[in-house]
Amino acid sequence: MRAAVLHETGQEKLEVLDDIETAGFGPGKVKIRVRATGLCHSDLSAMNGVLPQPAPFIPGHEGAGEIIDVGDGVTGLSEGDRVLLCWLPACGICPACKRGQTQLCLAGFMNAGTPNFKRPGGDVFGFAGTGTFAEEVVVDAGCAVPIPDDVPFDIAALIGCGVTTGLGAAINTADVAAGSSVAVIGCGGVGISAIQGARLKGAAQIVAVDPVASRRESALKFGATEAVSPDELADAKQRVTAGEGFDYVFEVVGKSATARTAYETTRRGGTMCVVGAGAMDDQLQFNMFELFFDEKRILPSMYGGGDVLTSYERAIALWRAGRIDLEGLITHRVQLAEVNEALDQMRTGVSLRTCIEI
Repeated sequence: MRAAVLHETGQEKLEVLDDIETAGFGPGKVKIRVRATGLCHSDLSAMNGVLPQPAPFIPGHEGAGEIIDVGDGVTGLSEGDRVLLCWLPACGICPACKRGQTQLCLAGFMNAGTPNFKRPGGDVFGFAGTGTFAEEVVVDAGCAVPIPDDVPFDIAALIGCGVTTGLGAAINTADVAAGSSVAVIGCGGVGISAIQGARLKGAAQIVAVDPVASRRESALKFGATEAVSPDELADAKQRVTAGEGFDYVFEVVGKSATARTAYETTRRGGTMCVVGAGAMDDQLQFNMFELFFDEKRILPSMYGGGDVLTSYERAIALWRAGRIDLEGLITHRVQLAEVNEALDQMRTGVSLRTCIEI
């Protein structure tokens, strides 16, 4: 089968090969024919080494497709079921799951170190235990979440990561208050979803911040009340909040510099929500006096900060009701053979989400 492979961490290009086979199918597993997958910035971060991932590996973790085989012991799933892929399934038995913080379950991360593909040269890993830049993938049954027939594969794929992450940051983690002021730093697919979440929660002002003009224009269409470049943020803070700072600031870049900006743009007693996935060696500094004196809440948001299955259902319901726009997030479409075009589109910021049709 065909798949796009990164041979070594740090390479900028993927090689589309046709000698890949799935591996690991057996009890408790399902095999999925991938139909659509989104390119998430986390895929780029894994490629360049910001996020740890053994290589060689197949990127992609935001996908949807059809089950083509079911291993022994799997219940509730059948051949032909339409599913989205959950890259962080809950085991249900670990301390985090028992506390109701299923988004912090580490079971899914363990899958990243187990190869689920192979080729004549040896084992190949799937990013985050999935690897959806492939025609087929073998995953734990818990990674396959059934979707209703009226949800297209491309929409389901987005719900599998970016939409859930952004919406959840605003709805679950920050719990944006009606009438509040919000700033979102970084307006790709996840940032736009955070904007939609803040709008749903009733935020009065939503300022989108991004260096790319086309993304700022898109943010206005998705609910931002204004959109500014990073060097215009200080002026927006002064105009919108009389210099006090925003009630909520979402950092959706994953850099210490933008996180520091987010903190300084948050009002005293306000909430800074960290959504971007950054590098382990990128340090963010605070002094002890400002932490105490400003009483700002710093809330990291992992995968939307809530139960992902509930979040999936909520996103589908909101999409059906026309309360959120998911089709508009897909700005580009490519075939698997054109995957490197999708990478360039994300690197340059021209895309919100590129859908790779497989």
